Amino acid sequence: MTMPAHLLRRLVLSQSGAAAGWVEDQLDALASGAPERALHIFLGLAPRRLGKADLALTPDDRAQADAAIPGWRLDGWSVDGAARVLGLVVHAGQRPFAERFKDLRRTADVAEMVALYRGLPLYPDPAALHFEVGEGLRSTIRPVFEAIAHHNPWPRDHFDEHRWNHMILKALFVGAPLAPIIGLEARANPELARILLDYAEERRAAGRPVPQDLWIGVRPFAGDPAIRARLDAARAAGRPLEEAAP
Repeated sequence: MTMPAHLLRRLVLSQSGAAAGWVEDQLDALASGAPERALHIFLGLAPRRLGKADLALTPDDRAQADAAIPGWRLDGWSVDGAARVLGLVVHAGQRPFAERFKDLRRTADVAEMVALYRGLPLYPDPAALHFEVGEGLRSTIRPVFEAIAHHNPWPRDHFDEHRWNHMILKALFVGAPLAPIIGLEARANPELARILLDYAEERRAAGRPVPQDLWIGVRPFAGDPAIRARLDAARAAGRPLEEAAP
């Protein structure tokens, strides 16, 4: 079992109350090659047996998560959601992981999809999951989109520049804040800075506020001549975009 899975197992078992023995038995059976039907039963029973309270995290828990996968955040995870992810990770199934993930996504309700996508950093064969991740990002359900985009290092680690930029723009259009996106500053790029500046100018022209965290992706390129010229022109026209000043 990987270090992230060990951490998740410890947290789930310590916060499962009277159901801890049941969870442990189920996880051990799944890891030992239980049929896929057993996985589906476990995923279905987890909310009823464990409840839906958020994981209680200490500063040390958060530090261990970040040490296991830089940028990995467990804040907002529920106990049952964490158990579901863990069950899927430890299950020694016969089918490729991506096939099982696809089947689960297609039949999942919103809470199940949120848990599935939050677990992305722990799953094997990330290259095989790109289509399924794209389906989640296309969702009109904001919590599903945010399960991928927020507090999740998977996009930072596996998206090319085009897909990364598209995710940032989609976040703006669905009203999701940008600050919780892991790698927002590290993955900043000139094309994204131009896209964000276009968006800011459109918002200003319409008399609408510009999200302050938008400038995280613009500031690294405020010295670029083309971007600097647009900022200066806006300021000269009385539409200052001073948030982007270095």
